[in-house]
Amino acid sequence: MMLTWDSEIWGKLTGPYSSADNVPVLLQQLMQQYSQEVFDDLFQEHLFHQNTIYTATYAAMPFLAQIACSTSDAEVRKELFINGGIIEASRNECDEDPFPESWAELAEEAGSSVCTELYREYLEAIGKLKTLTKEVFSYAADPSIDDTEKRYILVADAAYRGSHSVANMLMTFMAGDEYVVVCPACAEDVFIWPDEDNPAEILQAYEHDPVFHTGQEAHVIAPVTSFADEEIRALAERAEAIGEQRLVRHLYYLAGETECPSCREKISVWPSLLGTFTM
Repeated sequence: MMLTWDSEIWGKLTGPYSSADNVPVLLQQLMQQYSQEVFDDLFQEHLFHQNTIYTATYAAMPFLAQIACSTSDAEVRKELFINGGIIEASRNECDEDPFPESWAELAEEAGSSVCTELYREYLEAIGKLKTLTKEVFSYAADPSIDDTEKRYILVADAAYRGSHSVANMLMTFMAGDEYVVVCPACAEDVFIWPDEDNPAEILQAYEHDPVFHTGQEAHVIAPVTSFADEEIRALAERAEAIGEQRLVRHLYYLAGETECPSCREKISVWPSLLGTFTM
C-alpha cells in the first residue's frame, strides 16, 4: 500500500535539503498530468543530489513506477525509466532486508514496520520499471535519439539488472570519450582515451591526462575479439540493440589488456575499470 497523500510519514522523510513535505504535492501533480518541469523539480530538489538518494526517494519511487507503467507517452516512459535507473544505481547495493541500516533514525520515528513496507515497495517499483526495458529499448533504437540518451538507458538497464558497478561506471564516463582505470599493481591512474586519428574505433592508454599532457606516449590496448565476461557481453548486446555503436566498438578495447604506463605491469582493463565502482 503506497503512502497516502496526507500521511504523516512524509513529514518524517528527508530529501537533499530538508523534509519531504513537498514531495506528495509534486507527485500528485505528476499523477494528474505529467509535466517535465514538475518532474525535474521533484527529482533535482527532493529525490537526488550528487549521486545520493534519500528516504523520500524510496517513498516516491512506487508513484513514479505507476506513472511509467500506465502512460501511453513513450517519451515519458523513457524519462522515468532512465531516472528510476539512476536512482537504483545510486542505492547501496549491499542494503539488507528488511530495510537499509541507514534508516535507523526513521525506524525510531516511524516504526520498523513502516520502514519494512517502504523498502519492499521500492524494490517492487524497481521490478515494475524493469519490465519496461523491451519497450524503452525499441523506442531508443530510433537513430534520432542521441548517444548520450542511449547511454543513460544503458545505465538504467544495468542498474535494473543488478549490475550497479557497470551502471555507475557508465554514468561517470557519460561522454564515452575517456575512461580512467587504476592499475592493480601500482595503484596509479591510467587514462584510456580514443586515438585522435581514429576516435570512434580505437582506445589507447596514457600515463597522464591527455587533455593537459599532449604529445606523451600512447600505449596500445590489445582488444578482444569476443567477450568472455558475462557483464561486458550483456552490455555489448544491449548497446548493439539500441544502436550505441561507438560504445560497442570501445568495449572490445575495454575488455582488452594493456601495460601500465607507470609500472609496466600487465592490466586487464575491464576489472580495473569496474574496481573503482564496486561497493
